[in-house]
Amino acid sequence: MKRLTIAIDGPAGAGKSTVAKLVAKKLGYTYIDTGAMYRAVAWQSLHENIASDNEAIADLARNLDLSLTYVDGNTAVAVNGRDITEAIRRPEVSRLVAAVAQVPALRQVMLVLQRNMAVDGGVVMDGRDIGTYVLPNADIKVFLTASIAERAKRRWHELTKSGYTISLAELENEIACRDKADSERDIAPLIAAADAVTIDTTTLSIADAVDAILTLCKE
Repeated sequence: MKRLTIAIDGPAGAGKSTVAKLVAKKLGYTYIDTGAMYRAVAWQSLHENIASDNEAIADLARNLDLSLTYVDGNTAVAVNGRDITEAIRRPEVSRLVAAVAQVPALRQVMLVLQRNMAVDGGVVMDGRDIGTYVLPNADIKVFLTASIAERAKRRWHELTKSGYTISLAELENEIACRDKADSERDIAPLIAAADAVTIDTTTLSIADAVDAILTLCKE
């Protein structure tokens, strides 16, 4: 049976990572979290105090030893041998990642890495430009979305569970700003591919979203 290439796009908090991981697990495929790759660069740029220097970020990306290890349904992220899986989810990284992701040279580096990861199929890749830019010939394309209020609520639960204190209003504003930055960037903006199936997860359970994608894979 052909091993499919599955692209799942959508805005922050739509449930891409959770759904993509489960789809990959059900199919026995490899899950690739492209958002984690950009977050890793954002984290390292903060660590090196170069977050506002696009040229330095580009140089960083070209020389970064970045690895994603997918084992037993979880993706571990390491930079230069250091595990930063939890660190890249911190609020300061979330606030920075949209700006870092707009650096053209960085996106080019990531494009090559991500396409190489999917060359043999059997991959579920999520992000914001997978179906339109990274894998335009993907076998299955899905655009996951949800209301800003619902996405902020999900992020709030995630952060408070990890010990962070932040208001829902602040999160809603951050998510709205992230949506604007992602959809208006010059290179590979966040849009649904013309041939993508849109799934709104605002009132949909994770299991139902996963089932909807698995059904597409059978068609």
